[in-house]
Amino acid sequence: MEVLDYIGTVLTSPFDFITEDQWLSIIRSIILLVIGIPLLSLLRRWIRGIITKNYNEHYGLLSGKVVFYIGLSLIFVMILHNFGFQLGPLLGAAGIIGIALGFASQTSISNVISGLFLIAEQPFKVGDIITVGGNTGIVLSIDTLSVKIRKFNNQFVRVPNEQLIKSEVTNITRFPIRRVDVNISVAYKEDLSRVRDVLFDVAKKNPTALQHPEPLMIFEQFGNSSIDILFVAWAVREEFLKLRNSLNMEIKKRFDEEGIEIPFPHISLYSGSATKPIPMDIAVNNASGLKTEGEQEKKE
Repeated sequence: MEVLDYIGTVLTSPFDFITEDQWLSIIRSIILLVIGIPLLSLLRRWIRGIITKNYNEHYGLLSGKVVFYIGLSLIFVMILHNFGFQLGPLLGAAGIIGIALGFASQTSISNVISGLFLIAEQPFKVGDIITVGGNTGIVLSIDTLSVKIRKFNNQFVRVPNEQLIKSEVTNITRFPIRRVDVNISVAYKEDLSRVRDVLFDVAKKNPTALQHPEPLMIFEQFGNSSIDILFVAWAVREEFLKLRNSLNMEIKKRFDEEGIEIPFPHISLYSGSATKPIPMDIAVNNASGLKTEGEQEKKE
């Protein structure tokens, strides 16, 4: 009889050891998770949309994350309280663990503080195109630890906030207009006034080139084989690449039509009008070694 009682005790379902109060606690916790997390997600999207509409996308992302994680922490605390855990000792233990983790993760804390500086200073925002550490791309998000960038070849780059604070960052789309620089070389025989008129006419007929600020031609230098000039025109930032491509193509086309020469690098040997031409021999390489062309003819 004792053996049968022991077997019956062993075969008893483990759920039989859960009391009715514990079952109620489990059910309440499941309800909190099932209802609370979807509600937090909806609240995050709603707050993000309002903040983004009234301010900018960066503040919207940040506000949504703050609300979501605070709400998630409250749900976790409510579940612990539901199971009868005393929060005082837990908070004390969490404080001690937090201090230990703080010493062990000084880099992360530095990134968090740097992120706060980035949020306050706002050198760029979500959607801007920036260049940092040789990487150029669109800012996807500005988080507490890092900034996420999508490069134009569709690569994902994560840049720690501390690196952004310490290094030089170029915001390419900070201002509404951008300047297109075109480096041009023309032959010495060309009339620069005529070249200038052609360039300004090309910019005037280009629909993406702004007339205010006006285009500008800048004399750079007397090069070895050409006269080097810089021609600049302005475009709204969304049309920058379009203007750069079309402007270069149209300048090349017009120069061909007008007969304006774009020279290639070459070297001229000149000994002066009162001297004889510089004597030159062509070296011929054969099995017997290097010999000049004259020596080769004499030998033959």
